[in-house]
Amino acid sequence: MLSARGEEYDKLFGFEIGVDDYVVKPFSPKELMARVKAVLMRSRASAPAPAEPQEEKRETLVFEGLEIDMAGREVYVDGKKASMTPKEDDLLFYLVRNKGLALTRDKLLESVWGYDFFGDDRTVDTHIKMLRNSLGEYRKFIVTLRGMGYKFDANAE
Repeated sequence: MLSARGEEYDKLFGFEIGVDDYVVKPFSPKELMARVKAVLMRSRASAPAPAEPQEEKRETLVFEGLEIDMAGREVYVDGKKASMTPKEDDLLFYLVRNKGLALTRDKLLESVWGYDFFGDDRTVDTHIKMLRNSLGEYRKFIVTLRGMGYKFDANAE
């Protein structure tokens, strides 16, 4: 956590809510990078070794004529490979992984575009429109939640 608040109770509160480290402004960029590297090394050391990829574990989701190969990151509409931009892919795969959940525009921006995205939340609307065009008749699965955001609903009509 990077903060301008340097009192002991502020730091303790940060650790209580689960931060790995607490840096107070002003700070040295070199020290910050060293702290980030230390946290990354700790997290890698405690992470389980990656399993060997297996063909049997490929997950392909089918919603009527829409096929989504999660591992291969490919989308087929009525048996034909859909031509989508990388951001459309990212958006669709995020929506499908969270199917049935109401996702705000801000949550989609944060998860698909990243924390450092600088722009308007209407960017999501534009990409949803392009994604729906790529999905053709299966655009119905991406449901607009008025005033909030979107969700992927496999039971939508």
